[in-house]
Amino acid sequence: MKTLNKIHFYNISDFEGGWFIGNFSPSLLKTSDFEVSVKEHPKGQFWPTHYHKLATEYNCVILGKVKIGKKIFQKDDIFVVPPSVLVNPEFLENTVIVCIKTPSCKDDKYIVESD
Repeated sequence: MKTLNKIHFYNISDFEGGWFIGNFSPSLLKTSDFEVSVKEHPKGQFWPTHYHKLATEYNCVILGKVKIGKKIFQKDDIFVVPPSVLVNPEFLENTVIVCIKTPSCKDDKYIVESD
């Protein structure tokens, strides 16, 4: 943390995986109510199919394109992933997503093994 005129400032690289608010360390605001991240995903990145048992994710695409299932989301699109819904994002361009997840619960990501 740095300070200028009583304003504290940081860099997203100071936080693990872009997550900067939530029930983890380091965190700007430690809370179990929600998590916030800014995540950069390179073009061609695939994530394994996964879901959350408890959390709902609210995602806003800031830059780029991501394909989830048969739908392509791009700049300014918002998508909400409720608990137990399977997702397998494929990043079609370099993509930046702001994600808010509620509640903030550790280890609530479940990978689905493919056949």
